[in-house]
Parts: sequence; structure tokens; C-alpha cells
Amino acid sequence: MARYTGPKTKKSRAFGQSLFGYDKSFDKKNYPPGQHGNTRRRKQKSDYANQLMEKQKAKYTYGVLERQFRKTFVAASSKKGVTGEVLLQFLEARLDNVVFRMGIAPSRAAARQLVSHKHILLNGVVTNIPSCQLRAGDVVSVRGRSQNLEAIRDSITSKSEVRKFGWLEWNGDRKEGVFLAYPERSEIPEKINEQLIVELYSK
Repeated sequence: MARYTGPKTKKSRAFGQSLFGYDKSFDKKNYPPGQHGNTRRRKQKSDYANQLMEKQKAKYTYGVLERQFRKTFVAASSKKGVTGEVLLQFLEARLDNVVFRMGIAPSRAAARQLVSHKHILLNGVVTNIPSCQLRAGDVVSVRGRSQNLEAIRDSITSKSEVRKFGWLEWNGDRKEGVFLAYPERSEIPEKINEQLIVELYSK
């Protein structure tokens, strides 16, 4: 299964924000990478460079490679609504992202692994496709024999107080949640300028 396996802290430093979840190394060096660190004078980026960086930021944030990201953009373009907002809604509706948002996993990469290893049920059926698109009313739960996994228990416990997404509903006792609807743009916390992505693909 294709996924990004390169240096994560270096990528986060290049974009000026932690793209892969909490990163202690990024906190220590939250300036662009390079021989001269944050003392280097940097040229002003062109419009194309800013658009490309925004697309790359979205790809790394959601753990999607180029081919799948473009496919998602094409699907968003064909749907009614603001293309950039619909694109982010589709990315948020991915199964691995929803598992992460529900607090079942501490990061999207960990959520992707849980899905791939068949620890997650979608509407009561084992689903091992991280990119699976959820629809309103879909139920995501932890497989019965997987509920006692230490990694899952620790993540659910640590995230119990910060799970405040209006488009999701979570039942801690049953370790399951419901995808209620696509989130509004204002409800998506990621710092991504989706309009720049639309401009890039529109060229």
C-alpha cells in the first residue's frame, strides 16, 4: 500500500507546522531546514510555489500520495459546492481520518495501520481500506478482540476530553462512533488554504 515513508520532521519544518501530529523534534527546531537554519535569507515565493506548497501540505497532512489526491480533487470538482471545501470534506471523510478524529488512534498514520490490520469495523464489517469514503450515518467501531489493545486503549483515554467535532458522535463504552455528516469548512481545524490548491489544478 503506497504511503509516504520519508523524513517527517524535515517536511514539517519546511511547511512551518507539524503535519504528522505531535513532534518533539519539530518543537525544538520549528524553523526551515537547511545549512544555515533560521538565519538564512529566503527569497519571496512565486504564486506557483505557494500553490504547490499548499497542495503538498494537504497531501502530507492527510497521508495521501499524488495520484490519489488528484483523483479526490477530480471527484470534488464534479460535485456541487465550493470545490476547495468539498475537497477537504472528502479528505475528512476518509476512514483513516475518521478513526483518528474519533481518538481511536493518536495520528493518521497509526489510524491507517489499525484499518490496514483489520482492527476497525465499518457498519459492523471488517474494512481494511484506509481511503474508504464514509457517508452520513456510517458507524465506525473497534473490532471486538481488538478493543483491549494497549495502543487503542491509551489513545481513547488520552483523547477523551478533546473529542469535540460536531460531525462525529462517539460512544466510549461501546468504542464506536457515527459519522453524522460532512463537516463545514469552519469545523475543519487544518490550516490549509484550499483555494490555492484549486488554482494550481486549474492551470
